[in-house]
Amino acid sequence: MRGAAYQLLLLVVVGLLAWTAIDNAADNLRNARIASGFGFLGNTAGFDVNQSLIPFAAASSTYGAAFVVGLINTLMVAAIGIVLATILGFLVGIARLSENWIVARLAEIYIEVIRNIPLLLQLLFWYIAVLSALPSARDSYALPGSVFLNQRGLFLPRPLLAADAWALPLVLALGIAGAVAFRIHAGRVQRRTGRRLPVRRVAALLVLGLPLAVWGLLALLGLAPVTFELPVKGTFNLRGGLQLYPEFVALVLGLVIYTAAFIAEVVRAGIQAVSRGQREAARALGLQSGTTLRLVVIPQAMRVIVPPLTSQYLNLTKNSSLAVAVGYPDLVQIFMGTVLNQTGQAVEVVAITMAVYLTISLVTASVMNLYNRRVALVER
Repeated sequence: MRGAAYQLLLLVVVGLLAWTAIDNAADNLRNARIASGFGFLGNTAGFDVNQSLIPFAAASSTYGAAFVVGLINTLMVAAIGIVLATILGFLVGIARLSENWIVARLAEIYIEVIRNIPLLLQLLFWYIAVLSALPSARDSYALPGSVFLNQRGLFLPRPLLAADAWALPLVLALGIAGAVAFRIHAGRVQRRTGRRLPVRRVAALLVLGLPLAVWGLLALLGLAPVTFELPVKGTFNLRGGLQLYPEFVALVLGLVIYTAAFIAEVVRAGIQAVSRGQREAARALGLQSGTTLRLVVIPQAMRVIVPPLTSQYLNLTKNSSLAVAVGYPDLVQIFMGTVLNQTGQAVEVVAITMAVYLTISLVTASVMNLYNRRVALVER
């Protein structure tokens, strides 16, 4: 009872201090005749954004729309970076423990070099030394699959969705649900009878094969749900296709390569934390090294890997704010930069930006904690 009273008293004191600080800040803003409040979000922005996934026009879009554009760009970079950094980090971490001396040393050199060079320098290296040194649009590098690379970025075929394209995501969702249901069923069968069902093959068939089959069927009926607009090389420029700007490419490359070096060390530590007896037992059962790593070592190593891996995901998301160094229009560059300079409402802009990054971090940590509880060792 006494402890609860002390906690309530502490909460009241903290609340009073926070209220006093907010009230003093509001008085100071009024005395300095500085506008406050969030009404500025409805004002016309008056500036344009070159990379936006939603319609945005300088003459009609508001500061609120600019905030949404920056938020979407930040989330896109964070999501792509997390996926690619995880794949690369796991590959390098496993290679670091390879019995092949050359592979292990190359992985070690990659880790030691990349993680000891500041991320900002790496971003500038990719943007200035690599991407800016590419040829002009008329001399673009032609890559397989109608892909072109030049100073203006990477040009890819642009997918165009037809009116019946809704069938593909529906079939994909059904395939994922079927794969999850089959995996649960296979687990029950294995626990009951010891028989293993081909979970991976069935999952691949449902998740990949089913949408491709539906796509092929619709194409035969003349109802192709997705077509591709290919970039066409002209005399001086490229027309059509999907353009990935060099700022975006440099930011993703820098974040992925930098974060993957830390994830690789996390993976290496997690694998080495698994008892050697587990590998010896698997070898005694006749399992190959790849099967042992996939079915025995990695599942147990995840209990050690997940907590520090969560920190790396959070670091990647927050490090994406360095996009301002290469001119990528993320939340910081648009909202903390252009919007703040035009409106002068520093308190509101900074508070919103901090709240966004805090929310993203808390959501990411919550998802990873749920997965961590699932793979954690339960003592009986």
